Amino acid sequence: MKISKQLFTQISSKGELTISLKERDVPTLKPHEVLVEMHASPINPSDMWPMFGPANLQQGTYDVSTKEFKAPVPQSMLGSVKSRLDQMLPIGNEGAGKVVEAGSSDSAQALLGKTVGILSGATYSQYCVVPFQACIAHQDDTSARAAASSFVNPLTAMGMVETMRSEGHSALVHTAAASSLGVMLNKICIAENIPLVNIVRKPEQVEILKKLGAKHICNSTSDSFQKDLYEAIDATGATLAFDAIGGGELVSHILTAMERVGSKDAKGFNTYGSADNKQVYIYGGLDFSPTILNRAYGMTWGIGGWLLMQFLGKQTPEKITKLHHKVANEINTTFAIDFTEELTFDQVLQPEVIQKYMAKKTGEKFFLNPNAK
Repeated sequence: MKISKQLFTQISSKGELTISLKERDVPTLKPHEVLVEMHASPINPSDMWPMFGPANLQQGTYDVSTKEFKAPVPQSMLGSVKSRLDQMLPIGNEGAGKVVEAGSSDSAQALLGKTVGILSGATYSQYCVVPFQACIAHQDDTSARAAASSFVNPLTAMGMVETMRSEGHSALVHTAAASSLGVMLNKICIAENIPLVNIVRKPEQVEILKKLGAKHICNSTSDSFQKDLYEAIDATGATLAFDAIGGGELVSHILTAMERVGSKDAKGFNTYGSADNKQVYIYGGLDFSPTILNRAYGMTWGIGGWLLMQFLGKQTPEKITKLHHKVANEINTTFAIDFTEELTFDQVLQPEVIQKYMAKKTGEKFFLNPNAK
């Protein structure tokens, strides 16, 4: 039986985070499962909350001998993670590697020897057992590093476009738009002639998107931001936004600009604002402060959460297969990720390294190689 080294996270009811490297037996495969030897597992923003929760990482320490990272968790924050207290949980949403064993089913056997991207929840491990349905098979010349981000960002970007179409919108607004996901969304929208308003917060991020060919880019730190946002929404007719920030007034500014565009030609009474449905989906939490709404956008608007797994759960198997094929065919173009640093198990829990990837800087992307020698 194979032994696999794997990262686990635990928050105790006493207020301590422990992330540890453990050895676990690899389970016997069921007919529909495959065993993947992992070589690249991204550290995405969506991995960071499961991994660290609300721990005070500035006070974190790493014990080289026990391979454990520990950090205090404020008592006031334990309620936000009540469901996970005193449980040792696996981490790592996605990754890629080689299928080294396969169950007896034809679908599992067809993946034997292939490089696959996988969606798991336990990819920070040397070996990962997943059903064949959780795999995207890549072409023979695709590396695990290239295939590492086959799920979260590509399917989220395509999910945004599919949501736009299914809900009757014709253009999009996207915040934190120079992220890896934002770059993918731009490539899709440019290829499919979908108007896209990009919101960023730094001049260098504006330049990143300009080089891609983006037409509508607004810098939220500019004095002319609200004017620029209005003009971009007026030019595109966007009535749907996806927000990665969450906190502050940005959602309200977007809805206000949409309403100003929708009501610019109104005559007579306009008590309830424009009849155009204005929708913002919050899908990230780069800012955990309260979402502030200054109600200046009539009555036809909505704010909600958007999750990739809920989107995928509404799709047919045929649709999922189509999305997977697009990822595999365009993993080195539309969905390419430029990783800046490869980490080993010995490096990933060092406090100074944690500070680097937790900074979530534009242009920096880290992945763990669980089988690095």
